[in-house]
Amino acid sequence: MFRIAKKDDLPKWKSMLIRIASVFVGLILSGLVIVPLGYNPVTTFSALFGGAFGSSSALITTIKIAIPLSITALGLAVAFRMKFWNIGGEGQILMGCVFATYISHQMPQSTNGVVLIVLMGVAGFFGGAVWALIPGVFRVYFRTNETLFTLMMNYIALFIVQYLHFVLWRNPASHGFPGIKAIPLQAHLPKIFGIHIGWIIALFLAALVFLLIRKTKLGYEIRVVGESEPTANYAGMNVKKVMLTGIMLSGGIVGLAGMIKLTGDVYTLSPDITGNAGFTAIVIAWLSNLSAPVIMFVSILIAALEQGSQIIQIKSGGSAAVTGIIQGLILMSALGAEFFLRYRVVRRKRYVQANHPVTGEISGTAEQPSSENMEQKDKQQIADDANHVSEGSEVVPEGDAK
Repeated sequence: MFRIAKKDDLPKWKSMLIRIASVFVGLILSGLVIVPLGYNPVTTFSALFGGAFGSSSALITTIKIAIPLSITALGLAVAFRMKFWNIGGEGQILMGCVFATYISHQMPQSTNGVVLIVLMGVAGFFGGAVWALIPGVFRVYFRTNETLFTLMMNYIALFIVQYLHFVLWRNPASHGFPGIKAIPLQAHLPKIFGIHIGWIIALFLAALVFLLIRKTKLGYEIRVVGESEPTANYAGMNVKKVMLTGIMLSGGIVGLAGMIKLTGDVYTLSPDITGNAGFTAIVIAWLSNLSAPVIMFVSILIAALEQGSQIIQIKSGGSAAVTGIIQGLILMSALGAEFFLRYRVVRRKRYVQANHPVTGEISGTAEQPSSENMEQKDKQQIADDANHVSEGSEVVPEGDAK
């Protein structure tokens, strides 16, 4: 019999080495799989790396992909700290885009660009926060399953955007084709080093989330609530208020990610604007162990994997299925490493003996004395009694000995 036991915390350097090794394991497994399919692993992985970092344009594209991923993962990490499983990143991104687009269409054309971008950012934050608050209220007051609730909210948000795209906000100037009017030119985010300033906003949010969780009262309460709600109640914390505040903050940051992608990259609201960032960010948050600085690093790696996979299809003629295999095996190896960093598989006997080092007793499987041992003990007792009799001593039954 085997069981899973929690492992003691490893040194940070050792954990980092294991995580890095897991990526190489994923690459090796990918190579073993694609060789029978007729692909050269060296050529394929060279195209993967070159497509992500091989030129300035490739690097810019990789960073642009990483920006919404990192911001979304930062928002989800706040909710995950409270054990609120926010799977609604896709819907919160969409609603952030919807609210930001509405503001951009309602403001006068003469509105200053900086003012318009700030207003759109506030609207995007508000849209994501409201969309996350709906399942949050049901979770806090009615104990509903937030995983299913937030997942279903994704589809509701998608259907709302589709209705806006095809009916309500349909652009009259699109000559009969479905589509929403693009945001004004002054609402586009300015660029620094060839990349829109979303990367600066992402770095600022990473620092802000890190300080919030580690250095503020609210962050401390969020961590305590995540560890144990009864403990938080016993300590006098308003658990409902803390959870609702954290949920709104989580959804707001995710909604802001949608606004940044709208104003920095695509400029037009559409049903496929998320690019599955809401789901990919879940993996990023867990691979990063919910650490804000690590989220930024992992987001770059995941973005590089996505960008490099597209280049593999172009240069090597690989199909989308092959690139999907490579991505899946690398991510599976990384997630597997996270499991073995936190847990270990042990035999049940060894695990219980570790908890009873003195007696060696094993719960439910305690070693019973065999019949042979019982017979030997009886024979020894009879021999001892005979010796006592031969010496003239009286054998007194144990029950009568006083």
